Amino acid sequence: MAELELRDIRKTFGAVKVIKGVSLDIKQGEFMVFVGPSGCGKTTLLRLIAGLEDITSGTLRFDDKVVNALTPSKRGIAMVFQSYALYPHMKVYDNMAFGMRLAKGDKDEIDKRVKEAARMLQIENLLDRLPKQLSGGQRQRVAIGRAITRDPKVFLFDEPLSNLDAALRVSMRLEISRLHEELENVTMIYVTHDQVEAMTLADRICVLRDGIIEQVGTPLELYNAPQSLFVAGFIGSPKMNFLDGKFSEKYNAHTIGVRPEHIEIAESDGEWNGKVIHSEQLGADSYVYIDIGAEEPLTVRESGTTSNKSGDLLHLAPLDGHIHRFDTDGRAIRT
Repeated sequence: MAELELRDIRKTFGAVKVIKGVSLDIKQGEFMVFVGPSGCGKTTLLRLIAGLEDITSGTLRFDDKVVNALTPSKRGIAMVFQSYALYPHMKVYDNMAFGMRLAKGDKDEIDKRVKEAARMLQIENLLDRLPKQLSGGQRQRVAIGRAITRDPKVFLFDEPLSNLDAALRVSMRLEISRLHEELENVTMIYVTHDQVEAMTLADRICVLRDGIIEQVGTPLELYNAPQSLFVAGFIGSPKMNFLDGKFSEKYNAHTIGVRPEHIEIAESDGEWNGKVIHSEQLGADSYVYIDIGAEEPLTVRESGTTSNKSGDLLHLAPLDGHIHRFDTDGRAIRT
């Protein structure tokens, strides 16, 4: 399977610079997730890796071989799209076999691969159906199965779950995680704007912003040690609380950040005091929103249900060792 090396990759469309110098190593067998807001360049970067767009400048290597000029069919990749891209007039079996038949594959080998992929994805009973007879989750399984049968070096996923409802997304995340474990040493690159998908699927996450890399690391590295205000605010749900002015001065920082679960409600003498403006009961957790005189309400996560209601005065204390400091450029202060 493949190890990928991206060196100063750039992509422009006319005068518009979309990818602005991305350098990244993706290890063999790794599950790498590209995440970021809409327009950050994550799908364009995936398409450059696939060969669906030409690289303006920079070098892309698969296993030390430069592939800039190689067509998609010769790169050993398989791509799973958001739209499934199934042939509506073909049964599931034929959709999954199509790529190998196009490549003049052996009939018995095609049959073996299709049935093995169907077994892995638990869709053996769907092989004789047409796409219109399938649910959204089943169609996505077929699209993934079609990719598996090609036995690629690299799987590329372009927001494959965005068309599914919440329950199906959770189910398919588990399927994709299980698939990665079963397909040993297969490199997977996955694009999403959903940071929950990124956190739950990735071995490492590459956070993109405006065509550049903000930070690369494991999910917990990004969660516990964000290198910028952008990463700190993008990773984590609900997002990190940010405070500046009088709240950050005592910490010798332009801005401080603290996650909702790292704030305690004290009986008295809290570092911050304020009134509850809203509370949300979610069952396992509760979120309490408090006006402490900052630009935005402070969000506090409580385990289980909360007894705090609008108008209550609360005393709050951030947990030691869990305050993130940032300078005027929005970069983390580590000293």
